[in-house]
Amino acid sequence: MARFSHTNESPKSSNPTTKYIEWKSNDKCFSYYDKDIKENVQVQLPLKFAFINQYHTVKGWHDKNQAGIYSNEVYFIGTEPMTVRSFKPKGFVVAEGFYTDIKPQVVAQGGKYHRSVYVMLEDGTIANLAFKGAVVREWSEFYRLLKTVEDSNWVEVNEATEQKKGSINYSTPLFSIGKKFTPAQDSKVGDAATRIKDHMDGYFSKVDVPEFEVDEIDF
Repeated sequence: MARFSHTNESPKSSNPTTKYIEWKSNDKCFSYYDKDIKENVQVQLPLKFAFINQYHTVKGWHDKNQAGIYSNEVYFIGTEPMTVRSFKPKGFVVAEGFYTDIKPQVVAQGGKYHRSVYVMLEDGTIANLAFKGAVVREWSEFYRLLKTVEDSNWVEVNEATEQKKGSINYSTPLFSIGKKFTPAQDSKVGDAATRIKDHMDGYFSKVDVPEFEVDEIDF
């Protein structure tokens, strides 16, 4: 389920995403980096958002180069190659190929699989939620339920779930289905989806094959 599917068209459109949000396990809240104040800003629960679409990507930290790791986003992870790079030196290629083939190399270099989820927040802001590790599992399980409401409901995170594996304590967001959109809200979400689609179609090509899930558990 998603608000749109990709086409072979390649319109030019600026990126409408203004916040890149991650889950902070120790703080039991979300957080994003504010470029204006040059600080990380916590987003306390509850959080409400409208799901629009999701992709796969890699992020992390490259110890040797002392720099962040990133990759292109892909929609069909089984058939679209990833190019994983380090920010320093600029454009340095860490690994390249299909994720299942390059995963050992990516992990060894400090990269981690992320689910890249595009959403509209309650105030109309377009944001990206980057899920990794156990949060991917929680989101994947919830997404199966979310698909049944056909893009018509808010997603809510009202609390965190404390979890433990061996000696490791961690938290994950507890996703739940909220109220249905009002007609006005639905129109606003539709407009946000169009803006994201216009941007993403600029570099995605449609691949007409099934996608398979990647449920990474990494603490």
